[in-house]
Amino acid sequence: MTEETDKPRLLSGGNPQIAKGDGDAPVQAYIAAMPGWKNAIGQRLDALITETVPGVRKAVKWNSPFYGMEDKVWFLGIHCYTRYIKLAFFNGAHLVPLPPGASKQKEVRYLDIREDDAIDEAQLTDWIRQASRLPGQRM
Repeated sequence: MTEETDKPRLLSGGNPQIAKGDGDAPVQAYIAAMPGWKNAIGQRLDALITETVPGVRKAVKWNSPFYGMEDKVWFLGIHCYTRYIKLAFFNGAHLVPLPPGASKQKEVRYLDIREDDAIDEAQLTDWIRQASRLPGQRM
């Protein structure tokens, strides 16, 4: 195998293809494979979530990191797209204030982060804290 074939394949939109798995290791593999500027943002998001929610559970499902409080019950997911990273708050309709992105799913709200966006870490941390205290989604 060459170094090039050791790297995870990037799917449509630049989302890393990572085998599903529970725990920190698959999430860190996903973050390491996030292309370009998304890698640093992914590292920061993971650090904020881990600092804000001690004991958070992690997994990769459907080529996306998931964060939760109970086994197989999730409050937040991350997904790479070509021009942004999408955070999905699975019970985001109950966060105050609401994250800006609406969803076709009644309870879900999104936050899209683009390369040059200034991230309001105080607000993001508050949303993460609130989301971790709400019932999660079983997936």
